[in-house]
Amino acid sequence: MTSSPSPPSRPFFLLVDDDPNVLSAVQRDIRARYGSRFDVVALSSGRDALEATRELKRRGGEVAVFLVDQRMPNMTGLEFLEQAMEVYPQARRVLLTAFSDTSVAIQGINQIGLHHYFVKPWDPPEEKLYPTLDEVLDDWQAIRPPPADETVRVLGHRWSAHATQMKEFLGGNRIPYRMLDLDRDSEARELLAALDEESALPAAVLPDGTVLARPTPRQLAEAVGLPVTYAGTAVRDLVIIGGGPAGLAAAVYGASEGLDTVLVERFAIGGQAGTSSRIENYLGFPGGISGTDLARKAHDQARKFGAEILTAAEATSIRLEEPIRSVCLADGTEIRARAVLVATGMTVRTIDAPGFDRLDYAGVYYGATPSEANSFKGEEVAVIGGANSAGQAALMLSRTAAHVTIVVRAPTLEAKMSTYLVDQIRATPNIEVLTGSQVVEALGEDHLTGMVIAREDGTRQTRPVAGLFILIGAVPHTGFLRGVVQLNEAGFVLTGPDLVTDGRPPPGWPLKRLQYMLETSVPGIFAAGDVRQGSIRRVAAAVGSGAASMTFIHEYLATV
Repeated sequence: MTSSPSPPSRPFFLLVDDDPNVLSAVQRDIRARYGSRFDVVALSSGRDALEATRELKRRGGEVAVFLVDQRMPNMTGLEFLEQAMEVYPQARRVLLTAFSDTSVAIQGINQIGLHHYFVKPWDPPEEKLYPTLDEVLDDWQAIRPPPADETVRVLGHRWSAHATQMKEFLGGNRIPYRMLDLDRDSEARELLAALDEESALPAAVLPDGTVLARPTPRQLAEAVGLPVTYAGTAVRDLVIIGGGPAGLAAAVYGASEGLDTVLVERFAIGGQAGTSSRIENYLGFPGGISGTDLARKAHDQARKFGAEILTAAEATSIRLEEPIRSVCLADGTEIRARAVLVATGMTVRTIDAPGFDRLDYAGVYYGATPSEANSFKGEEVAVIGGANSAGQAALMLSRTAAHVTIVVRAPTLEAKMSTYLVDQIRATPNIEVLTGSQVVEALGEDHLTGMVIAREDGTRQTRPVAGLFILIGAVPHTGFLRGVVQLNEAGFVLTGPDLVTDGRPPPGWPLKRLQYMLETSVPGIFAAGDVRQGSIRRVAAAVGSGAASMTFIHEYLATV
């Protein structure tokens, strides 16, 4: 009896180019840089490469990067990648092009999610090849399933609100996890029998076997080694409250410019933007970038410059002790600093209609993450909302769900959604758009089974649906600031010129100068991002305001 060959032990770079000189050159450069970690396979035709790809899959191999020339006979690079991604959907797709082919590369970005393209020649590789490929590999590594012995297992029932919150926390903080569903997974039932912990579900089983029964986000964070506790006593230069795009940008610029900076985030780094499946209009990423990847890169960049970042650390108030501003955390500790930046962003706006509260996290979700999309594979789902976040969620869900219905009150999607998203939605066969409509009831007892839709013509219809994803905007997260700084009626923070009336500062302002731009009604407390009155609801705008805040914070610190 012949034993089957063991699977390859290292992931692969698969290179394809019909020009032997180019193929030899790229093979040489890839092996020089990555040969110690990856096996490199070089082939001269798309057909041969496609067969090699399928053979690697049969053998249990793993492809990290397809690096493919566009102009090849019989099968172009894009044609190869379109078929290869069906075998290895997580592999990075990179195209080699001539300068005259850049329009083809843009087509590849739109049609197959091309991750990058290089214009030949790429000499010197140290400048024109390796830095970009390093980032491509970092992105691939970030989504690569970790070994089973390094994964947190979440044990619970599919419709458990607590289990879903645990998944959101782990996923949002890039902690590898696997959901073991007691309703559908035999491994879950076997593990439960071994643990004998049914009364303590849901549970998190750590890689070392430790079982956490019904853990809070903070307990999970502590268990997996995330920094959650502030132990310092010195007065810091800057405390940033909120780890979304504005807060992360401020942390990067503040720390890189020499400020002793600490950032506190109450749930997961990245904020609402971190849950976005794809941000396609962010400058510098023609292939788009997921909110998770953007948050990961910004987090690592801030840490590189020396910023301290705490997770599952919620600010509950700010205490003034001139000239110090103390940020009080939920665990009773305080962070004393000379300046504070509030970048807490928004919290989701909920729907007040029958069934929504009862079925929250049991089929009704505010926002949409990849883990939830995977939970509804082959099922009917719906998205409520008409802005970009709703469009991105619908496209993500369409890759796994049988059918996606977008329910929007506006008469057209174009009212609030970018044209590129509208075009993609219309080109996706399993997405249906209902304009002039709203969901007025969520149906089901212990989990969602259907929805009632009211049309603007007065008619109603009931549709079966297993998942309902709501993205209808948000409200500012500023409850902890009431009585400290001035807010408008909707709860947004007033800053800079919004506080000035007839050239005069607001009552109680203690300084001769007027507020700096982005400064609140209290000297030394600033605000950036969506939490501000009049802010532009774009990731780029939040990043810009977080970066800009450093100019005014430096000016303030120079006076105290």
